[in-house]
Amino acid sequence: MNVRRRSSAAALAAIAVIGAATAPAAAADPSPSASPSASAPSGLYGTTDPQYDGVWRQSLALLAQDTAGVVPSSTAVKWLTDQQCANGAFAPFRADPAKSCDAKTPIDTNNTAAAVQALWAVGGHGDVIEDALGWLKSVQNKDGGWGYSPGTPSDANSTSVVIGALTATETNPEDVEKGGASPYDALLTFALPCAKDKGAGAFAFQPDKDGKLLANADATAAGVLGALGKGLVAEAGEKADAASCADAGQPTRERAAANAAAYLTDTLAKDGHLVSALGGSADQPDYGNTADAVVALAAQGGADKAAEPLAWLKKNAAKWAAQSGPAAYAQLIFAAHATGTDPRDFGGTDLVEKLNATGPAPQGATAKDNASANADEKSDEKKDDDSPFGVWWFVGVCLVFGIGIGFLLSNRNKKQQP
Repeated sequence: MNVRRRSSAAALAAIAVIGAATAPAAAADPSPSASPSASAPSGLYGTTDPQYDGVWRQSLALLAQDTAGVVPSSTAVKWLTDQQCANGAFAPFRADPAKSCDAKTPIDTNNTAAAVQALWAVGGHGDVIEDALGWLKSVQNKDGGWGYSPGTPSDANSTSVVIGALTATETNPEDVEKGGASPYDALLTFALPCAKDKGAGAFAFQPDKDGKLLANADATAAGVLGALGKGLVAEAGEKADAASCADAGQPTRERAAANAAAYLTDTLAKDGHLVSALGGSADQPDYGNTADAVVALAAQGGADKAAEPLAWLKKNAAKWAAQSGPAAYAQLIFAAHATGTDPRDFGGTDLVEKLNATGPAPQGATAKDNASANADEKSDEKKDDDSPFGVWWFVGVCLVFGIGIGFLLSNRNKKQQP
């Protein structure tokens, strides 16, 4: 029941009295999912050990909140900026940010690029972003791409997420060269030709030990966005008809993206989702990769191209996200955004509310989100005006309901006393 009604000020005042009377009892028993556990670092989203994914999940959470019209907590943003090393890079997690990074600090391109995209979105951190971009450019490989760690061979995923950081900050990837090669040049070397019997048009993560390219669905979803010059958050592209893989000499990055999208479409056709490539997980759905594929397909050829996997996610992904935490909710919000789907009603789940509950409370909503709320209020006002019962009937019901809730809470608290 929506009680945000400007024409019902008197009713709300009465309800506020009820709320004040019952709030202490309710607050005494908060939901365990409402905030991180006491062992989690202050400001961090999620309660699991952040050693391997702290910066990544924090970056995705902040970026998703911004995408959904939420102003993130300043504490959460500060947690992320405090993770940066003096050279501009980010590691997955630094337990003591006051301690300087050294040669043993596992800095990497993926967490740094994700942090750049998140901090650019929330605004106000130009120095942090400039230092991070400077570090990324300093560790660019001679082929124009990036590996996960500085000095490691380039791969499609790392190169794509850095491209996303560059374009998000209005930097043209074509102008970021090393040895005359751009990130796009590196990315296209991972694209499988259409003549391949298996994986035609897909992206490989990187060549195997024999130099062969093997199709990888995760790398393919990332490669589509990278080839299009898109970041983790992408708008739906112009509607395009379903296409098959097509070679025309050396493919352009747009052609490579279309070929890769065709591969994803064919792979998704069987079950509506991608399957896990992890050992021992044969035939198990890969929810995160499916969400990434939805973003990639929508960005390349419009929301309609992602309709089937989007429908599958709406039906099946809520439990996975609840178990996986903030990054999972963020991925689903990105999928919703790319397809023009309401993230607050994603198969019956409010993804934004669920994400917000995994960390410090947001500061509020952006003007865009407030405009949506005002539209809801106007709609509710009309419903109130049309109601034969009127506002004060609503107050009466709330009074009775409030008395009942107070009684139940009181009795529950008595039962809980030793």
